[in-house]
Amino acid sequence: MQVLRSVVACGSVTAAAARLGYTPSAVSQQVAALEKEAGAELLERVGRGVRPTAAGLLLTEYADTIGRQVAEAETALADLLAGRTGRLSVRYFATAGASLVAPAVARLRADHPGVQVELRLTDPEDPLPDVLEGRADLALVVGERAGGDGVRLLHLLDDPYLAVLPRGHRLAARRSVALTELAEEPWVGSEWPGPCLDAQLHACEAAGFRPRFVVESEDYVTAQGFVAAGLGVSLIPRLGLGGRHPDVVVRPVRRPEPVRSIHAAVRETAPPQPALEAFIGALREAAGQGLSGGSGRRKSAAPHRRR
Repeated sequence: MQVLRSVVACGSVTAAAARLGYTPSAVSQQVAALEKEAGAELLERVGRGVRPTAAGLLLTEYADTIGRQVAEAETALADLLAGRTGRLSVRYFATAGASLVAPAVARLRADHPGVQVELRLTDPEDPLPDVLEGRADLALVVGERAGGDGVRLLHLLDDPYLAVLPRGHRLAARRSVALTELAEEPWVGSEWPGPCLDAQLHACEAAGFRPRFVVESEDYVTAQGFVAAGLGVSLIPRLGLGGRHPDVVVRPVRRPEPVRSIHAAVRETAPPQPALEAFIGALREAAGQGLSGGSGRRKSAAPHRRR
């Protein structure tokens, strides 16, 4: 149809062949093949040139439309392959929202304004099946969890747990607290069972004890309230301490330092996506800022959620 379009525009087979870089015979053969497929004559001779029949004019108009659509498709494809456009589906947990996801999305929008990001909070559901089955391009997860074949974990940062103590506690004046010094204390739970709680329990096991939980809050803000009331001590990750209760003190923990590792999970078999690579880069940049200590001063985006 594009050959027909060129013949009609040029007014002759010879001129169209010169424009297209074909021989006149090749152009005539393609027009003849199109006439056979259409079941109608598309050109009629006029002097030394040709002009379209009604059927030829109709197909030429469609050829113009198709040509514009092909050009638009080529431009759209080039933009997609260059990462200028696209759509990403991201799963994240609450405490990663303010410190990691929000600045990463802002950076992506600044650098790639044509990329759309769909964000979905996953708490406490496991987001890895969404990644494996293609419903999500990326998920933020905690720990070196085994996602099965097909999932690749990209380490972003280690989020240390800090000791949260009542303001009048015997250790409140310390600059840091050894984990063993909390062995005989009543504990306020701040985590659901899973990799975040496991990070605490493994560190306590390494220190030679198992914490005695007297309250199960499974929520960072609520846990701080119980600590402030003097019911016990707690461990809360730095990313979860955006908003601090005025009646608690927070101290680093040492020997050992409980840490939860945060990763971006992506599908190994997914085709290359420049927009996804740009988003991962933005997450790593945000994680670097978090490692510098800025995340502990940021206000939590969703303090009522546990993670």
